[in-house]
Amino acid sequence: MSKQRVIVVGGGLAGLAATIRIAEAGLPVDLFSMVPVKRSHSVCAQGGINACNEVARQQGYSEYQHFDETIYGGDFLADQPPVLEMANFAPRVIDLLDRMGVPFNRTNEGRRDLRLFGGSLFKRTHFSGATTGQQLMYALDEQVRRYEAEGRVNKYEFWEFLWPVLNEGTDQRCVGIVAQDMRTMQIRAFRGDAVVMATGGCGLVFGKSTNSVMCTGGAAARCYQAGVWYGNPEMVQVHPTAIPGADKCRLMSESARGEGGRVWVPKKKGDTRRPGEIPDSERYYFLEERYPKYGNLVPRDIATREIFDVCVNDGLGVGGERVVYLDLTHKDPEYLTRKLGGILEIYEKFVGEDPRKVPMKIFPAVHYSMGGLWTSYVRGRYNPTEPAHEHKAGMTPPVSSEPGAGLAPGAPGNMMTNIPGLYAFGEVNFAYHGANRLGANALLNCIFDGIFNGVSVVNYVRDEAPSRAPAESLPPNAFNAVVEKEEARMRRLVDAAKPGATDPACNPYLIGKELGDEMTAACTVVKTGPRLEQCLSKLAELQERYSRLQLADSAAWSNQSVSYARAVGDMLVLAEIMARASLLRKESRGAHYRTDYPERNDAEFMRTTVCAFRPGASDRHEIFYREVDAGLVEPRARTYGKSEG
Repeated sequence: MSKQRVIVVGGGLAGLAATIRIAEAGLPVDLFSMVPVKRSHSVCAQGGINACNEVARQQGYSEYQHFDETIYGGDFLADQPPVLEMANFAPRVIDLLDRMGVPFNRTNEGRRDLRLFGGSLFKRTHFSGATTGQQLMYALDEQVRRYEAEGRVNKYEFWEFLWPVLNEGTDQRCVGIVAQDMRTMQIRAFRGDAVVMATGGCGLVFGKSTNSVMCTGGAAARCYQAGVWYGNPEMVQVHPTAIPGADKCRLMSESARGEGGRVWVPKKKGDTRRPGEIPDSERYYFLEERYPKYGNLVPRDIATREIFDVCVNDGLGVGGERVVYLDLTHKDPEYLTRKLGGILEIYEKFVGEDPRKVPMKIFPAVHYSMGGLWTSYVRGRYNPTEPAHEHKAGMTPPVSSEPGAGLAPGAPGNMMTNIPGLYAFGEVNFAYHGANRLGANALLNCIFDGIFNGVSVVNYVRDEAPSRAPAESLPPNAFNAVVEKEEARMRRLVDAAKPGATDPACNPYLIGKELGDEMTAACTVVKTGPRLEQCLSKLAELQERYSRLQLADSAAWSNQSVSYARAVGDMLVLAEIMARASLLRKESRGAHYRTDYPERNDAEFMRTTVCAFRPGASDRHEIFYREVDAGLVEPRARTYGKSEG
């Protein structure tokens, strides 16, 4: 077996798909996850995965229309070649998953069933009840276990990524990682000829979100601080339908609207009647009235702002609260159980009411980060006999002499960050969704990255890495230096532990709560310049308090306080670039809505925001812009047929 190795960080769908693709090519993979792989956040995905199939084509749909919907839904901020390749490749992803045994819902004729999802008037979303993410995760995990049994995959579950190891000098590239065993607290280095980051989103920056509690964005923030660019941090999606909770928000999938769910509020302000007592004529179906073409299937950013407007500005929230009804009671209960059983059980468990009989009470919640680690791509054809592509920060992604509309399959530059050898797949990558993600494109993005661009990782290791010293043969200095740095960082945190400490200003959990409250208030549904300035001042205060951190736990074994406290510092870094980029983008585009700049401004801002960390500089965050590759679809007004009335 080859001495070359690949490290995959993240046990969700993107990480599993990449592991499968790389292992089947014969390269050993070390797979790292903070939790058991089958508990990664991808398991929480509910509604489905988009792809055009024969049934969709009979409706008049096509892969190109899927591509166009994605670009239009993202308000033209995404580079178009990667999105086109993803849409064209999607049917093969579904076929592969079907062969792996994913139990997709079927029609009476035995074909894979489809449902409607936001941003489309065509049924093009494949699904497995309302637990699609779980079914996909289990199918891919089985394949990974096969390679694990053959000795091609080593799983490191309950290990936390701390820092990438970079070979400095003229041959700068990523050659491994440093990680920590979350039980023994041991910190050690791992060598790899390529590293794939597939660590998901950063919902915990906003305190309560639909994300799992390990979704801090800490891994992405550490890569950013190590020199990786970060793209479009201001683009954060707020899902329109979630169950508000004291601890977190629980997603109510867009599939509920795709299966006929209707969003409404009583027309009379402060109406305290039970929903069943309110006749249809006294209900305000505001999405259907304001967007007669798409109705309840408008994209998430639009539905979120309309719910926010109805509750906050119009004061029509149910019972005077910030909630609206998501109503499925007009549908057949058996049909709902068959199509949506998973999410109906979640609602009944946490609210205590049966949504088949009583409309659900929902409100928007932070859900997804369109922004993430910046990555390149290569158009045309990849020819391994040509000289290795140079991949340097600031360079335009290399283009073949025979350019194609999509990506060059297998080109090592596909989804590589500005640091050679370091890749980003899935939600941690900024590449596919622009300013807003269409529902059911996330699962596709993750698996497409792993399956299609996993080949790019293999080719980088086999075709380009041999011209350099393999990671295994490098001197230990660079690895030891990062280990020592991280051990010193942990010692500082543990030494700051003061059991019984009473200063709340220095408590990491309270700093994290204040961070979440501030970011939710200033940097989600609506934004303004003055409020963002206030947010930046608050973040500076939190960063100063973080420098005086006090932990309550000094345990040397399985110390979760250390892990969380470390993540709070990283979340503060991400929060700052989110707020700064939001302040600089003086327009409204997709999920980024500025009430002081309500119109889209293509002339100045149809550009990717890129952040670079400059430690030691007076302003440690350098923010600049790169042009969007929009050569396939011309920008147009994004209205979704909004009624002028």
